[in-house]
Amino acid sequence: MESFKKVKSTVTPFDRVNVDTDQIIPKQFLKLIHKIGFGKFLFFNWRYDKNEQPISNFVLNDKKYNNSKIFVTRDNFGCGSSREHAVWALKDYGFDVIIAPSFADIFYSNCFKNGMLAIKIESKIVNKLMNLTSEIEVDLENQTIKTKTETTSFQIDSHKKKILLEGLDDITLTFQYQDKIADFEKKTIIPSVL
Repeated sequence: MESFKKVKSTVTPFDRVNVDTDQIIPKQFLKLIHKIGFGKFLFFNWRYDKNEQPISNFVLNDKKYNNSKIFVTRDNFGCGSSREHAVWALKDYGFDVIIAPSFADIFYSNCFKNGMLAIKIESKIVNKLMNLTSEIEVDLENQTIKTKTETTSFQIDSHKKKILLEGLDDITLTFQYQDKIADFEKKTIIPSVL
C-alpha cells in the first residue's frame, strides 16, 4: 500500500445522505477478484441509464470533476452491506480522500485498510466544501483541510493515521512482529497429528 501524506485537488460534491454500498458498487460487479477494475462501475445505477449511457446531470459525468481526488458527501456514507468492494471502487476511480459528517463503521474501517483517508467533520464544514470550485489541500500529517480562505483541523485515530502515513496494510503490520512470531513458534510445542 502506498503511503499517504497530502492531496491537493478540486472537490467532487456528492450531495446525498445514507448512500449504501449497494449503490456505490452494485452486486452484479462483484465478480472481479482483484482490487482494480471497479472504478468504471462506481455508482453505476445512478451514473448510467438503462441503455448504459451516461446520465448528464450525475456529478461523476461532469468533466470538471474528472481528475478530482477528494470526494465530499453527507451523513452515513457507506451504510448497508459490508462489502469492501465499495472502497475499492472509489479508490480505483481515483479518489484518495472522502469527507463526510459520518460514515458507516465498517465502510470507515475499510477505507483505512485500503489506503483511503476518510475524514469525519462537521456538517457546516461539509456545506462549505460542497460549494467550492477551487482546489483544496488535505494534509494528513498536520490533520488540516486548507482552502484559499481558511484552514480547518480534523481528528483522526493515531493508529489509522500511522498506517496511512507509513503505507501499512494488515499484512505489513503483521510482518512488523515477525521476530516475536518466530520466538513464539520456537517456544510453543505443537503436538504431532497422527
